[in-house]
Amino acid sequence: MFGAILAALLVSAGLLFAVTGDGVISLTFALGLCVLLGGLFVFDKARSEPEAATDTAPDWAVTFAAIDAGDDGTAIAITDRANRLVCANTVFVETFGVGSAPPSLPLERAALEAMTRLARKAWRDGSGQLEEMSTASTLEDWRVNVTRAGRGEDHLIWRFVKLQGDAADAIEDIDLSGPFGRMLSRAGIETSIITAGGVVRSVSAGFAERAAGDATATLAGQDFVSFLRSDDRDRIFFSREGRGGTPQTLVDVPLLDPVVARSAEPDASATLMLLIDSGVGIGSGWDGSAQAGVAQLEALLAQLPLGLAMTDRDGRFLFGNEAFLRSVEREGKGLPAFPTDLVVREDKAALSDAVRRHGRGPATSGDIPVRLTSQPEETVSLGLAGVRGLGDAAVLLSLTDSSEEAQLKRQVAQATKMQAVGQLAGGVAHDFNNVLTAIIGTCDLMLLRHTPGDSDYDDIQQIRANSNRAASLTRQLLAFSRQQTLRPEILQLPDVVSEVGPLIKRLLGEKINYFVQHDRDLGAVRADPQQLEQVIMNLAVNARDAIQSNGRGEGRISLLTRSIQAKEVLKLGSEILPPADYTVLIVQDTGGGIPVHVLPKLFEPFFTTKEKGKGTGLGLSTAYGIVKQSGGFLFADNISDSNGLQTGARFTVYFPVHRGEAPKRRPAPEPVSSQWSGGGKILLVEDEDMVRAVAERALARAGYEITACPGGEEGLEAITEGGEFDLIVSDVVMPGMDGPAMVREIRASNPHLPVLFMSGYAEEQLRKDIDIPDMHFIAKPFSVAEISDKVSAVMQSSRSGAAKD
Repeated sequence: MFGAILAALLVSAGLLFAVTGDGVISLTFALGLCVLLGGLFVFDKARSEPEAATDTAPDWAVTFAAIDAGDDGTAIAITDRANRLVCANTVFVETFGVGSAPPSLPLERAALEAMTRLARKAWRDGSGQLEEMSTASTLEDWRVNVTRAGRGEDHLIWRFVKLQGDAADAIEDIDLSGPFGRMLSRAGIETSIITAGGVVRSVSAGFAERAAGDATATLAGQDFVSFLRSDDRDRIFFSREGRGGTPQTLVDVPLLDPVVARSAEPDASATLMLLIDSGVGIGSGWDGSAQAGVAQLEALLAQLPLGLAMTDRDGRFLFGNEAFLRSVEREGKGLPAFPTDLVVREDKAALSDAVRRHGRGPATSGDIPVRLTSQPEETVSLGLAGVRGLGDAAVLLSLTDSSEEAQLKRQVAQATKMQAVGQLAGGVAHDFNNVLTAIIGTCDLMLLRHTPGDSDYDDIQQIRANSNRAASLTRQLLAFSRQQTLRPEILQLPDVVSEVGPLIKRLLGEKINYFVQHDRDLGAVRADPQQLEQVIMNLAVNARDAIQSNGRGEGRISLLTRSIQAKEVLKLGSEILPPADYTVLIVQDTGGGIPVHVLPKLFEPFFTTKEKGKGTGLGLSTAYGIVKQSGGFLFADNISDSNGLQTGARFTVYFPVHRGEAPKRRPAPEPVSSQWSGGGKILLVEDEDMVRAVAERALARAGYEITACPGGEEGLEAITEGGEFDLIVSDVVMPGMDGPAMVREIRASNPHLPVLFMSGYAEEQLRKDIDIPDMHFIAKPFSVAEISDKVSAVMQSSRSGAAKD
């Protein structure tokens, strides 16, 4: 290229000389062109050299070799100004992957914002640090350091240091000196738990015997290595036995991640040491040459209370003990091919990565939260530990058998929910009873001014009928919340079943067979016979509806009574049923059973599986409340045939056997006429305006002189101002001073003044809480006739008592 330019220069100078004939001009022209071309050449070379330098890419392989040389578990990454990942070590890639670069890592929103602020600080100040960062992908905590670096300070170096976390150490709780340690010793395996500093915490009896000659020695606090020695071939022996003993294979199972263990206190972690006699059958690999060893190891670990399973480094199950199978609910089915087959779909990837990570490299341990397919709603902690020393690398999985604990938690949660719902239902029923009292009382007063045949008479009767129906619903709610009025008696269950039997037969119809069977020598129970009849009726109607819903409408309902002794209750192993003698009532049907998802909600109020309009959802909840208020227990389960198919449902009611002499049945009280001719002055105290107005009008019509007060303070004031009364009619629960507190103040100066309490709560419970002598009770809602009759009876009883005195 340079020769062509020189030839062109000479030709142009020759042409100029030929035209002008002046040699000086031609020479000057040629020299000027040479200077110009030289300057252009120098400028072009100066420009091309920086470009070439810029185009030369740095050698990141050298950088990678430098940052990947350490083994302290630190994840290192390098990013450019565009936040692109340009280099990272193996720890970072295995932990976070190559698909994301800091600060844009798989983090929660708060952590992501903190990482973004850290990056801006590093670009501005040159460095920054984040004390703690929690990742969503690894479920671990990290300390993050970032530094600006590079020739133009256009790169960031990120360092992620794993923080120490809490380690669950279930193996430390195993008693090595007990039967488990002795069983391993008989198999040629001696065990010891030592601290990270090599100090003995506990040993098995066999270890103590071989190391110190005394099976009862604890050896705690001594150096573990002091009991061992090695020969010139690096074989390990017990020091006390010397070379004449059996060579040992030492298996070190760390219970903490090695990186975490190095940064922890010397006694903060523990290690399980296994000394295995050579020749116990464990081979050098996990493939076909060592199947006998695997079988023996499985037999040994089957005795552990901790659920254990082992996989090869590729994640395939090798074996699992019985506790592990119980934990994953695969008893009798065996293990699947891979651990990921035991967890829900969302947890498969995380578990697979964790198994592969623990199956290669140095021995590590950790845990991961997963949801099992058998319990998809509950998270369990699955422990993983890389196992070395038994041949090829493997992964030990540990899972505590928490089935009983989970069942107990569900029972406690269900009992707590039922108690809360019961309190709510009782409060709603009590307040609603006040409204119904006003409605029913107003209807009664209106009916006194109308006669049959009037245009409004039928409408008023309809309102009153619907109000009574609503009152029955509130009574069912009170029954569920165990706040209804019971009148218990000592009775025999067969007598109650006989009383209600004809009515049940009429309800069942001709297609359903009704079968009754009683045990002999049944113990007496204490219950309200009328309420117990309602329990039996509700259970029978529920069984009838279950049979009719199976399509055929044909089936059988069995009503059985049984006697169960305390020792038989112990064999049941129930966490709810205390040991005692019980008389049991069983109602079972052939309706096909109860769906599993329905069983926990079966006794909740307003829960029903029937079609709309065919059930209130209060039948079983009412039965449950009556049984519990009577001191009994009610359970529901399914009946299965020999093939495991559900054939029906069974409701079992346990009543404690009553001990002691049965009192005589109380005679029915003689009816008292509502026409109390003596009259009298009544102090009426009620905070609900509607109820107070109805009661006042009803009693005034009966000939009483009424003083009405809206609260306890006003009622007490009416007495202290000199008022003389023959009877106090008062509500129990009122704002401010309640009825019992008011009556106690009044009784201080008028000890013989009778009192009639009105309440929607149970009479029996109120009598226990109030404990006031000469106290009478009327349940809400009541009609005009009922309160008039009750007041007449109390007045008559009071006058009779005074006459006797």
